[in-house]
Amino acid sequence: MLRYFLTKLATLVVLLFLVSLTVFTVLFVLPGDPAQIILGIHATPESLARLRADLGLDRPFFAQYADWVGNLVQGRSALSIHYKMPVFELVASRLAVTGPLALLAMVFAVVFALPLGIYAARHQNRPQDLAVMTFTQLGLATPEFWLGILLVLFFSVELNWFAAGGFPGWQADAWGSLKALLLPAFALGIIRAAILARLTRSSMLDVLREDYIRTARAKGLRERTVIYVHALRNALIPVLTILGLQLGQLLAGAIIIENVFFLPGLGRLVFTAIGMRDLPVVRDVVLLMAAAVVFVNFLVDIAYAAVDPRIELH
Repeated sequence: MLRYFLTKLATLVVLLFLVSLTVFTVLFVLPGDPAQIILGIHATPESLARLRADLGLDRPFFAQYADWVGNLVQGRSALSIHYKMPVFELVASRLAVTGPLALLAMVFAVVFALPLGIYAARHQNRPQDLAVMTFTQLGLATPEFWLGILLVLFFSVELNWFAAGGFPGWQADAWGSLKALLLPAFALGIIRAAILARLTRSSMLDVLREDYIRTARAKGLRERTVIYVHALRNALIPVLTILGLQLGQLLAGAIIIENVFFLPGLGRLVFTAIGMRDLPVVRDVVLLMAAAVVFVNFLVDIAYAAVDPRIELH
């Protein structure tokens, strides 16, 4: 187990290095001059050159990259060009919105997906199975932003149960903040529930055909014990893969839904920073989002070994 863990950890470090290099390179070659955006189109060449020097934008590529990575490793962050505050503080304040949003969306996804997938597998090729597959097909075909708008129209405009958007802040109103995340989390989660439900059904059907399942039934074990004790554990292995990928994608891809619900999360932050050419913010946030995907996949690999120790041997 230790060797497996160290191998995956080394892979994680290499991937983070490659991700950081890719992020920095892409932003370095993109057109647009932050100094020009800050000073405006009427700035003199002398003032532009002076500001580029102050921001370190006139230095060679590898010197800028080394400074950026070195500061990250030491826990130091640059100042945001637009917000005039350390990027780490800015990201931490926005992560307090996007993090709970992603976790809540995954809770919705798992709560709906696992029971539906198991139910469909137990009633294969029956009307119940068809109903679940129809529901999941609708989920796969529904855009998240469109579902979010429908939820706002129904629950906010018609029923007045939830606010149409905004986020009061955890310290100011914890319950109001949680309510503000419920609709966007449901919109994100129900789409992912459709994918997970179909995968759970397929995985359960494969496992239920195994010899040890037939043996367990032949021994007279209750069907609930066969399903939830013997079959589900092995069926969860491919589900964990997609679950981990989706959690990373939720952290990295909530831009549209955060704009629909006016949530001050990482998605809206990076969207605004790109428009303002705020390179320190864009670099750190994009790296954080990419690192979240890589790190979650690392945790999924470790979870594999916990669920099925045979994986360590491959």
